[in-house]
Amino acid sequence: MFRNAVQPWHLLVVLVVCLLVFGSKKLPEMARSLGRSMRILKSEARALRADDTP
Repeated sequence: MFRNAVQPWHLLVVLVVCLLVFGSKKLPEMARSLGRSMRILKSEARALRADDTP
């Protein structure tokens, strides 16, 4: 049922909708913020794993 759910043109449509909703100036700022958040999350997860190992 969901085998071909995500096609490349679906991603293109989502990108166009995001561009229309947020504008071209706001998208890079949002991507940078998301990248920073992911890095913080990864570092915190690594720190938790390091604390658990004896």
